[in-house]
Amino acid sequence: MKRLAVFLAVAVVIVGAAAFILPSVFGPSSRLHIVSGSENRALEPIIQDWARANRTEVEITYQGSVDIARALGEGTETVYDAVWPAHSIWIELGDTDRVVKHRESILRSPVVLGIKRDIAQRLDWIGRDNITIQDIQAAAGADEFRLAMTSATQSNSGASAYFGFLYALAGDPDVLTQDHLADTTVLDGVRDLLAQIDRSSGSSGWLKDSFVGHTDSFDAMFNYEALMIEANQSLEEAGQQPLSIIYPSNGLSVADSPLGYVDKGDAGKEEAFLKLQEHLLSEDAQNELLSLGRRTGLIGLSADRADPKIWRADWGIDLERSIAPVPAPTSDVIGQALSLYQTELRKPSLTVWVLDVSGSMRGEPLSELKSAMNLLLDPEAAAVNLLQPSARDVTIILPFSNRTGQPVVFKGADPTELRKAQNMVNGLRADGGTDLYSAIVVALQQLDQYAQDDTLFDYLPAIVAMTDGASDTARRADMLQFMGQSGFGKDIPIHAIAFGKADESQLKELNDATIGRLFKAGDDLAKALRSAKGYN
Repeated sequence: MKRLAVFLAVAVVIVGAAAFILPSVFGPSSRLHIVSGSENRALEPIIQDWARANRTEVEITYQGSVDIARALGEGTETVYDAVWPAHSIWIELGDTDRVVKHRESILRSPVVLGIKRDIAQRLDWIGRDNITIQDIQAAAGADEFRLAMTSATQSNSGASAYFGFLYALAGDPDVLTQDHLADTTVLDGVRDLLAQIDRSSGSSGWLKDSFVGHTDSFDAMFNYEALMIEANQSLEEAGQQPLSIIYPSNGLSVADSPLGYVDKGDAGKEEAFLKLQEHLLSEDAQNELLSLGRRTGLIGLSADRADPKIWRADWGIDLERSIAPVPAPTSDVIGQALSLYQTELRKPSLTVWVLDVSGSMRGEPLSELKSAMNLLLDPEAAAVNLLQPSARDVTIILPFSNRTGQPVVFKGADPTELRKAQNMVNGLRADGGTDLYSAIVVALQQLDQYAQDDTLFDYLPAIVAMTDGASDTARRADMLQFMGQSGFGKDIPIHAIAFGKADESQLKELNDATIGRLFKAGDDLAKALRSAKGYN
């Protein structure tokens, strides 16, 4: 019995020790939380393979460029251990406390024009290396193609294209200055070019996926060369014509994809970060990035390093061409240029906010909705996220329950007008059931007035529908019929925000029918509303 007791005691000690020892041997030794642009999503397997091999837990959160800059603005209070935006300008803008260190460019990707091959052939652009931003502007203005790009204040590919426009239309200066941003000739030219944008987005990856999934609604887009390669691979797999890739001969921007460590004084995390960064810059990882359509090392690529099955000359990829990107301006010029884009130069927004005020929204949910909308309707608060309104914007607020409320139209950026909009939102009351479909019909009827005047597409129109429940389907058929008969219904993206117990399948149907996006609010309705607004 004594032997058994001793044996059991020893076993307890061994098991107890194992409880402490085994996690340190087999579990993660470090944890890293990285915030990254969506264009790096395809690279996550490379990181997770390294993480498993090195007992490091790596979590990657994908955010827009502005959100990455805002996260850096929190300094050491940010939840992230590392940042990986598409371009250094977002670190320059956000890292005011200078907490980022060990910054290294992991890869590079030019921001180029991808255009359907038959249109490029018609324009005689195939195989040419002298297509300018001005040529693209003239062709889009002549309705030769429909042009899409992401928002310059929400996504780096859009910002890169926009800064390229500024450089090109300023006469290709050595560096962009405040004087160029005060030149009315330059600003008028950029405003005219941005007026040709037919589709906008807050995400480069989402824009690429939308193009691939809805080829009848798109002709051309500015986006990363790497995402053009991904798009062409998917298009050809689906039996669709690929995009011809055009490298503008002026105003060409290149994303430098810097990965940097947020220094919070944790030596263990810093060591893990440096090992990950070293791996990504290793020859094996760099070759793997090349296989995914990312340029590595210097911007040029030798033909013997690049797989011709990926870097395809018949798509317009030119490995021999010398690519000289426009230089990044100073941080004050970057900030002013982005503010000018948002308030004066971009194509104006025409947004119908379809807001659920059914009985289930009573109490805290409605309070959250009001707070979130106030952040968008207050110009100073909106400016924090580079979402401030322009003088040409139109905002329509349409509350609904089982009955659709009276839509109220607010125009421009006048503070008095915006305060009226805030007062309306703050006065909303929750009651009744949920009939989103009838509200969508009323929203489309509001836009129909602009269609009748032939001014609808002088704007970037969108419907943003927010709901926290399942909708009565009695009017679903009426809504679909109206969308089909209107002649424009399916050209108006319906972005849906799912809050609480919303029926996501109902919302996804609206997204799919109109090339809209579903945003899941979770516990942050304000962020979801802000993200949706970044898409028009």
